[in-house]
Amino acid sequence: MAESGRRSAEYKSKVTWYVFTCWIFAAFGGLMFGYDIGISGGVTGMDDFLMKFFPKIYERRLHAHEDNYCKFDDQLLQLFTSSLYLAALVASFFASRVCTVLGRRPTILMASMFFIGGAVLCALAEAKWMLILGRILFGVGVGFGNEAVPLFLSEIAPVHRRGAVNILFQLFVTIGIFIANLINYATSTVHPNGWRISLGLAAVPGSILLIGSLIITETPPSLVERGRSEEGKQALKRIRGVDDVEDEFQQIVAGCEEAKRFQNPWKNLLSKSSFPALFIGNTIQIFQQFTGINAIMFYAPVLFQTLGFRSDASLMSSLIIGLVNVLSTFVSITFVDKFGRRKLLLQASVQMFISQVSIGAILLTHLKPTGSLEKSMAGVVVLLVCSFVMSFAWSWGPMGWLIPTEIYPIETRAAGFAVAVSTNMMFTFLIAQAFLSMMCHMKAYIFFFFSAWIVAMGLFAYFLLPETKGIPIEHVEERVWKVHPVWSKFFKDD
Repeated sequence: MAESGRRSAEYKSKVTWYVFTCWIFAAFGGLMFGYDIGISGGVTGMDDFLMKFFPKIYERRLHAHEDNYCKFDDQLLQLFTSSLYLAALVASFFASRVCTVLGRRPTILMASMFFIGGAVLCALAEAKWMLILGRILFGVGVGFGNEAVPLFLSEIAPVHRRGAVNILFQLFVTIGIFIANLINYATSTVHPNGWRISLGLAAVPGSILLIGSLIITETPPSLVERGRSEEGKQALKRIRGVDDVEDEFQQIVAGCEEAKRFQNPWKNLLSKSSFPALFIGNTIQIFQQFTGINAIMFYAPVLFQTLGFRSDASLMSSLIIGLVNVLSTFVSITFVDKFGRRKLLLQASVQMFISQVSIGAILLTHLKPTGSLEKSMAGVVVLLVCSFVMSFAWSWGPMGWLIPTEIYPIETRAAGFAVAVSTNMMFTFLIAQAFLSMMCHMKAYIFFFFSAWIVAMGLFAYFLLPETKGIPIEHVEERVWKVHPVWSKFFKDD
C-alpha cells in the first residue's frame, strides 16, 4: 500500500499494507462481538427456537389478548442473552492480566478460541444448560477480545489517525450486527434448525480472528513493557513504515520506565491522580449502555413484533437498522480526528434525546396493550429508531471504546481499561437481563427513562469530558488532565 500518511505533530509514519492488515484482522474482534449482539435478538424471536427451549413464551405470544408489552417477559429468555455479558465481566479482569504478562496478541488469540467453542456448543445445543454454557464461552471470548483489541488498535495507530483506527473496532461491531441480522432474516425460514445455523456461524468471525492473531504484530508498548526493547523498536519501525522512529520509541521507553515504579497497577488505580481517568473511563461505559442502544439492538426483532410487525417484517426492519448502524459509523471514522470526541458526543446527545422522546410519545398515544400500531405510525417509529441508531453509531458507540484507551498512562492502561470493559459488560448484562421486564412494567415510559439518561450524558460530555484529539497517549497526563479546569486539582500534589 505504501501510502504516505500525513506527518503528525509528533512522529513520522506512513500507512503500509502490513499495518493496514493488522488493523483489519484485529478489528474482527469487534465483528465477533457485534455478531453476537445481533444474532441473539433474532434467534429469540424464532418460533423453532422458542418451541424447543421456551415453549411457554411461544404459547404466550400466540394469544392475541396478551399485553403487547409483556408477551416476551421471561427471565430465562433474557438470561440466554445476558449470560454472555456476565461472563465477559469476569473474564475482562483475567484478560487484563494476560494482556500485561503475555501481551495483546496472545490475548486476542485466546478470545478467538473461546468464541469458536461457544459457537460450536450453541449450535449443537439440545438443552438449556448447553445454550447457557455456550453463551458463557462466548462471553469469555468477548471479555478477552474487548479488552485486547481496542488497546491493540490504539497502541499501533499513529497519533493523528488514532481515533479513526480505534473506531475500526466499533465499525466491525456494527458490521457484525448487520451480518447477524442478514443471517437471521435468511435462517428464519429454515425449519426447524435455522437458529442452529445462526448461532453456529459465529465460528466464522472467530476463526478469522484466530488466523489474524497469528499474523499481526505485538504492540511496541507491550514489548518494551515486558523487557523486549529491541523487538519493540523493530515492531515500531514495521508498523510506522519508516526507519526514523527514535523520538516515538524513546517516548514509549520513558513511559515504560515510569511504569516500572508501580509494582501494582490495581493499587495505583486507587491513587488520587488516577481518579479522573477511572471516573471518565467508567462513566462513559455506563452512559453508553443507558442510551438504550443495546436494548434496541438485542431485541429489535422482538421490539418490532411488540409494535405489531410480523416476524419476517420485524427481521427486515432490524436489517435496515443494522445497515444504518454500519454506514453511520463511517461518519465517526471520517470526523473523529477532525472535529474531536466531544463535539460528536454533544451533537449526538441532542439527536438521540429527540428520537427517544418521540418514540415514547408515539407509543404512549398510539399503542394499546392489545392490537398494533397503524402502518404509517409504525413506519415513523422505524425511522426514529434509525435516527437514534445513526447518532449513536457516530458518537457514544465508538467513543465508549476509544476514549478509555487514550486516557490512562502505560502503568495502569491494561488494568484501567479492564475496569472500563467490565463496567460496560456489567451494565450491558443489567440492561439485557432487565429490558423485557422493564418494557412490560414501564411500557412506553421506558423510552422516557432512557431519554433522561441522555440528558445526563450531554451534561457530562460538556462539563467533565476532556478532549484527547491529536494528543500522544504518552503525553495525556501533561496535556489533558493537568490543564483541565475540573481535573487538574487531582495533580497539584505531583
